[in-house]
Amino acid sequence: MIVHEVAPGVVQLDLAGADPDQLADVEALRARLAAGIEGGWRRIQVHHAPEDARTHRLAARLGLRREGVLRGLGPRHGDVVVMARLADDPGPETREGFLGVLNTTMPTKRNIAQALLRDPQGRVLLCELTYKREWDLPGGIVDPGEPPSTTAEREVTEELGIDLQVGDLLAVDWLPPYRGWSDATLFVFDGGDHDPDELQRRITVQPREIRAVHWATPREVAEHCAPYVVTLLNHLAATPRGRGTAYLIDGRPRP
Repeated sequence: MIVHEVAPGVVQLDLAGADPDQLADVEALRARLAAGIEGGWRRIQVHHAPEDARTHRLAARLGLRREGVLRGLGPRHGDVVVMARLADDPGPETREGFLGVLNTTMPTKRNIAQALLRDPQGRVLLCELTYKREWDLPGGIVDPGEPPSTTAEREVTEELGIDLQVGDLLAVDWLPPYRGWSDATLFVFDGGDHDPDELQRRITVQPREIRAVHWATPREVAEHCAPYVVTLLNHLAATPRGRGTAYLIDGRPRP
């Protein structure tokens, strides 16, 4: 293992260029890092290419946590993954240290929660948004530590200015990458049946995000919504309530 001091108390490890036989003894490497911390190292870091899974795994076994990606700073202007361990981080041999590393290195998923509001004619309430062309259900991104049902209720309040308690979870829909977004999981909750005129009088849209709201027929859904929203709403329209939660892939039942 090659160690470079890049600032007072900050060292950078070169794991990719080190002797493979030396790197095989993880316990010896852990002991060396522990001695370095005892001697004044306050930060131990590793930079590696995103595709270098070997260095990533070894750094994680040494207690380094994934901090993020520096774009365009690698050789030939590639990206660089940054992993680091601070002097006061629990060691990788402890439960706290092991879970701390896993929490930063395991995949994360973007979650979205929406509410489906309907009227007696079977129309659905859709938001005409300021930041994209397609209409969509009221809702948004699930914040860290927030249950998706709470997200749906919060977003309805923020976007439409009404208090709403959502009901059953109607669908869980896995969404593949779409127009620059990575894949995501969508939770759709039952927002209940409403008198459209009465609800319209209560709505106060958030003008920064919402241009207008529409009670949309199936034809209008097909004209104004993204393809996955069309297939999702078509499936839910054809499914009687009380049938449980649908599991969908890009708006369609699993084959």
